[in-house]
Order: sequence, then C-alpha cells, then structure tokens
Amino acid sequence: MVETQDWRSLESFSFGDSPEMADRLLAFVLSGAKTATCWSIADGQQTQAGKRWVVKDGQGRSRAVIETLALDQRRFDEIDLAFAVAEGEGDETLDDWREGHRAYFTRNGGYAPDMMLWCERFRLIESLGEGADQ
Repeated sequence: MVETQDWRSLESFSFGDSPEMADRLLAFVLSGAKTATCWSIADGQQTQAGKRWVVKDGQGRSRAVIETLALDQRRFDEIDLAFAVAEGEGDETLDDWREGHRAYFTRNGGYAPDMMLWCERFRLIESLGEGADQ
C-alpha cells in the first residue's frame, strides 16, 4: 500500500499519446522494465524528485503509483544508452529509442535533434490492480 498518502489524492496521467500506447507503456512500468520517461521541455516541468503520481491505463483507470526519483534536462541527441534502456521500450537500443521518440515528438508538436527534454527516473511504488477505481 502507498505509505502516508492515499493514492486517490495524487495527480494522475497516462503515458503516450493513444490508449494503446498508454496500455503498452503501463505494462512496462508494472513489469519493472520501464523506470524512466521523457517529454519536451516546451511542455514544462511536470514533476520533481519525491513527487508521486497515479498512472492510468488507456481507458483512464488508475493502475499504478510511481514516484519521481530524479529529473534533469538533456538534448534529444545527447540521450545515452543507459537512459534509453531505462525507458524499457522497443529492443533497448539507442537507435530504436531515437526512432520511436522521433516519431512521437513529430506527432506531438515537433521534433529537432537538438530539442531539449525533461528526463525523469522513477520507481514503481504500488500496482493498483484493475478494479482500483471502484
């Protein structure tokens, strides 16, 4: 259980830009494969170390609680293999990470090799199960 704080009071979000992507990325979080994420700096600083979030699935159901461990800024073209692997997506190569994220950022407002990103490391605090919102 979430220590010291009821998860229903936390802010929530879904990973990705579609219900299918939200479900796929959530599965990586729940399996422990995904412990990092990133977004365009143009979208603002959305978290800080120690902040907890509820992660929703593609249908908007609360499924997990995560906690931000670290947050830093990096250029897209300076993302290293360690961060790409921590994102837990694809075949865990830097080329695969770049290809997938280039497509994502192009769909969502624009891509440039020198674009600045917020890079977050997080940990899974709790899996809430499929019926958590009921």
